[in-house]
Amino acid sequence: MRFKNYCLIALIVITANFSFAQEGVPIYSDYLTDNYYLIHPSMAGVANCAKVRLTARQQWFGVDDAPSLQTLSANGRIGDTPSAIGGIFFNDSNGYHSTVGGYATFAYHLMFSRNEIDLNMLSFGLSAGFLQYKLDETDFLAPGEFDQLIAGIEQSATNFNVDFGFSYHFIDFYAHFTAKNILKNEGINFNDQGFEFDNLRTYLLSTGYTFSKLGSPWSYEPSIMYMYRDATEESSIDVNAKVYREMDFGKVWGGLSYRRSLDGAEFRDGSSISSQKLQYITPFLGVDYNQFVFAYTFSYQANTVNFNTGGFHQLTLGYNFNCRREKFECNCPAVN
Repeated sequence: MRFKNYCLIALIVITANFSFAQEGVPIYSDYLTDNYYLIHPSMAGVANCAKVRLTARQQWFGVDDAPSLQTLSANGRIGDTPSAIGGIFFNDSNGYHSTVGGYATFAYHLMFSRNEIDLNMLSFGLSAGFLQYKLDETDFLAPGEFDQLIAGIEQSATNFNVDFGFSYHFIDFYAHFTAKNILKNEGINFNDQGFEFDNLRTYLLSTGYTFSKLGSPWSYEPSIMYMYRDATEESSIDVNAKVYREMDFGKVWGGLSYRRSLDGAEFRDGSSISSQKLQYITPFLGVDYNQFVFAYTFSYQANTVNFNTGGFHQLTLGYNFNCRREKFECNCPAVN
């Protein structure tokens, strides 16, 4: 029994050290719930309204200390200028370790349009933030036990990093690119285990187009997002489909996202060796009611080997304020 406990503790410590190499706000599919600013700093203030968004994500209901994430973000234009500001606060916890952080953003929107009807805009955004990592070892050992690899206290470390990106909107088309964690931080090394990570750079590229028939209340938005992690050379792709329906009170929308890792992992299946690639299927549904936004997201991990089949649930609450008139004649829900 003691050997099993030590194996469990060792696994937790190793996992915690790997998990501390987080890129800040975890990149899930919540950007599809009118929340592109969470992953692209250049989207701060791009809309005709200032926005506040609150999200809560819970994984594996019924599992103690399961991963959970809470984010609070706000962004908007500075008066009638092309400049914008934003901020993000988040809390990401997973078992014995957690990350708390905050970002401040400045964005600038450069118009190429001949007038305010045609949308042709290039945006730049820069976010700088602090992240505090914590590892709680207070329950790792029973009273009176000792292990030189376990401090038995709550340890913490703080890093500073910067994200930079740009967005381009042309009528119904959009594209975004963001480089996250540009700076090379000193590696985080709790308990002198030798696991250190100083390259957290992640690159995101997303693009999409919104279609609609003239006079129709329906519009359709296919999009994709590609993600690449520099240190591990891992990559994944999201393929998304979203639909909107204009209503008297606002808008109803929903869609489906499919995420697939482009890198596989091998595992033993009986007497043979098999491999699988991470796959998430994520339906989502939302409503814009006057100036309020409500959305629900469910993610299902479609793999042969996984920890739990319960899925990941997320709620998004939003509020739009300081709204200006819709300037552009386009199917561009992120802007108008």
